[in-house]
Amino acid sequence: MRLKEDLNPMLLLLFHLMVWIYTAITFLPSYLLSWISRSHRNSYGSEEERAKRPKARSVLGRPEGPYRAVSTTKRLLSSLHPGVDTLDKMFEYAAMRFPHRDCLGMREVVTEEDERQSNGKVFKKVVLGEYHWLSYREALTAATQLGSGLASLGQRPKTNIAIFCETRAEWLIAAQACFAYNFPLVTLYSTLGGPAIAHGLNEAQVTHIITSRELLETRLKAILPEVPRLQHIIVVDKKPTTWPGYPRGISIYNMATVQKLGARPENATFERKQPLSSDIAVIMYTSGSTGIAKGVMISHSNIIASITGMAERIPNLSEDDTYIGYLPLAHVLELCAELVCISHGCRIGYSSPQTLADQSSKIKKGSRGDTSVLQPTLMAAVPEIMDRIYKNVMTKVEEMNSFQRTLFILAYNYKLEQLSKGYSTPLCDRFVFRKVRSLLGGRTRVLLSGGAPLSAATQRFMNVCLCCPVGQGYGLTETCGAGTICEYWDYSTGRVGGPLVCCEIKLKDWVEGGYRSTDKPHPRGEILIGGPNVTMGYYNLEAKKQEDFLVDENGQRWFYTGDIGEIHEDGCLKIIDRKKDLVKLQAGEYVSLGKIEAVLKNCPLVDNICVYANSDETYVIGFVVPNQKQLLALAGQHGIRGSWEELCNIKAMEELVLKVITEAALTAQLERFEVPRKIRLSPDPWTPETGLVTDAFKLKRKELKTHYKDDIERMYGGK
Repeated sequence: MRLKEDLNPMLLLLFHLMVWIYTAITFLPSYLLSWISRSHRNSYGSEEERAKRPKARSVLGRPEGPYRAVSTTKRLLSSLHPGVDTLDKMFEYAAMRFPHRDCLGMREVVTEEDERQSNGKVFKKVVLGEYHWLSYREALTAATQLGSGLASLGQRPKTNIAIFCETRAEWLIAAQACFAYNFPLVTLYSTLGGPAIAHGLNEAQVTHIITSRELLETRLKAILPEVPRLQHIIVVDKKPTTWPGYPRGISIYNMATVQKLGARPENATFERKQPLSSDIAVIMYTSGSTGIAKGVMISHSNIIASITGMAERIPNLSEDDTYIGYLPLAHVLELCAELVCISHGCRIGYSSPQTLADQSSKIKKGSRGDTSVLQPTLMAAVPEIMDRIYKNVMTKVEEMNSFQRTLFILAYNYKLEQLSKGYSTPLCDRFVFRKVRSLLGGRTRVLLSGGAPLSAATQRFMNVCLCCPVGQGYGLTETCGAGTICEYWDYSTGRVGGPLVCCEIKLKDWVEGGYRSTDKPHPRGEILIGGPNVTMGYYNLEAKKQEDFLVDENGQRWFYTGDIGEIHEDGCLKIIDRKKDLVKLQAGEYVSLGKIEAVLKNCPLVDNICVYANSDETYVIGFVVPNQKQLLALAGQHGIRGSWEELCNIKAMEELVLKVITEAALTAQLERFEVPRKIRLSPDPWTPETGLVTDAFKLKRKELKTHYKDDIERMYGGK
């Protein structure tokens, strides 16, 4: 997607003259360097050539597959190092190789204060210090002592223990403690409400839980009477050390206290029972985007296989890399990303969405966010966060003066063209895109997107402006996050790459939806993922396990994803639909809700959107969270006044927004029946705290339907 050029001819001529002079001066040195580089790569070819090579092929030659990475057509890979087949062995191996390297880092709060906004709301603002680090050896010692301490408090091997905590160093230390002592770790999202927390703890029959002071006081305390088996609460914070006002029979300890208990000679010498690779490492409760959360049973061997596949797609991964951890560790993407880093000796600095960048909501103006201080080289992100960056930067581009905007657009389109040829653009990177790149610290070399589809426009924009590859990945909790990841040098958009070296992919015909492996030009169907990364099923849900999982005649496990994909000639996968998102309208047309949402989220006026369709009706409707700046500007253009809430409830504003959305939909070549006919504007953003989206910002359609029940009736003529 090129940016629209409406440019001064003299500026255009000047820019191209500068580019021509630069190209002429640098041609010979760059040609020699690229020739030397190619010879050192043993004739791997240029990035453009490598991007065009096949990524996967059907091992049986059939259009439905199974498809495997070209390097593993004979045998899938399941481990990084011989004999390292469990997560405790992996951590010990890393601590042995990198004992004094930085492992886990956190920033201390220097000051915290309340800041009143113009609308009367009060936000907490913080100033944070530098990162303080634990080395690999120190982190291993901390985990070992915690595991020993938990055992002395009565936690037994193969007995479930829960963690309900924000993403922080103590989360990973606690996880490693549980892996080492074979305590299956039940993970719960820190944004879950009371009933969901109680459901998970009771279903898993948990007696011990690891949490934070804030979550204990704001979420866990209220539901303690509903969790009768719970006896021991370990709080990761150092203060307070006493906990009055809690029910009798509940013991509360600080994590440091439990570690001291584990370090006692009589406990430290206790012989731990190491896990087998087939033992359950994690029971990971899904985010519940399609209903009640399910506990996915993940073995040590599943995770080892998954991180083996992921690591292979990150070139030159080493102890020199720095990863920033801010996504929920209860999400499989973040947990596996951090374990990939641990396995290679990288350092992990912790953050949160509220402190990530200098402009983040919790960072006091004038102080530095986490990316500025840490300057990570590796980062994972969900599309929601990247869409925000894209829209914020494009808004700033619109506000530039004519010369700045012209320069940005010229540089953007020039770099886009060069990337398609496999060339770099150091001049543009240095003088035009450096400021955008600095949003993530300025050193990011790999950015991986997962959790939901990333729009082609956002992906292309991030590739250009962040000056690093932005690759999409595809995986599910049930496949331990592993499925596909784009290769480093593949700058194509809208695709999620070829199968990882740990798994294979098949397509299953879905006749009702009109998808078959015999379709032209590309075979299509429901995506099945098989391999050692496919998990052991659902906890206490045998019927659902039988429905979604299959073991073939060779003993390999397969998972029916419910997603519809197509395989391209080079073996890359493209997600094109989802069975549960497909609704048949009264007149017989099928509409893909996710497809429409992905298109309309590119509209600058839309921050978020949920499309809804009823099979008894003839048209589609939508709920829209508008972009505040764009909506206020639109209201001003038409002389409509009012507060933010009032504007979102004015029918005339709904009609104006609907007109803009309709134009965007038709420009993107959606069919008429796919375009929402009526919409409802929402003044409040959808966050995990509202319960309307998951922690990965996936829409919770059932909850959204309930929340907007009256509006649905109104838009379909019931009121």
